[in-house]
Amino acid sequence: MSWHPANGLRSWLIQRLSAVYMAIFMVAVIIAVSICFPSSYNQWHGWIAHPIVNVATAAFFIALMFHTWVGMRDVIIDYVHPLALRLLLLVLLGSSLLLMGIWGIRILFSVMP
Repeated sequence: MSWHPANGLRSWLIQRLSAVYMAIFMVAVIIAVSICFPSSYNQWHGWIAHPIVNVATAAFFIALMFHTWVGMRDVIIDYVHPLALRLLLLVLLGSSLLLMGIWGIRILFSVMP
């Protein structure tokens, strides 16, 4: 196996690593919320504002953006054949994912004390 970008190993690895992180994060959140369920807004705010939870959630959003990019990019490349339309869809996808990622991270950092 080589690390040449044309063979898809990098995309495959990004897809798998991001999926593993997101699965571990979701299980950890379910366990944490099950153990001590925050019942008010202030408790939820305090929980999400904790630096470890905040950074882990930011990493979750980043992993989600990479995971979505790789999956949707592969679908677009495989099934959209006109080059101009393919490029347009890839630019729209990348731009929208970038804007959503910035929005999500900005919200998380606005919660921090």
